[in-house]
Amino acid sequence: MTLLPAPKAPWIVGRPVLLEHAADDFLNEVTRQKPWRRARFETLLEELDGFLGSPAPLLAYTRLTGEAWCHSLPPGEQALAAELLSEFRAYLREWGWLDSARPVNLPD
Repeated sequence: MTLLPAPKAPWIVGRPVLLEHAADDFLNEVTRQKPWRRARFETLLEELDGFLGSPAPLLAYTRLTGEAWCHSLPPGEQALAAELLSEFRAYLREWGWLDSARPVNLPD
């Protein structure tokens, strides 16, 4: 019996995973758990995507690019942005977004 890899969503196959796709998934989860945070987090994630060159591939978001974006915000928004990035990064790791965005076993 041959095990086949798990099917991927059609927007993933053959194309880079975009930050906006992961952000939408994350926002749906945030809405379920803390609906009052959705609007502000959505705005911040759109700003992050723009900062990274919308539509940004998910792999454009790293700790360093996240910190650079956070420092580009007005001082009053930096604490919330840092909290968002912490939660977003944990979500990306927990749900396998970062792993699925990395190309594996590509021919040389």
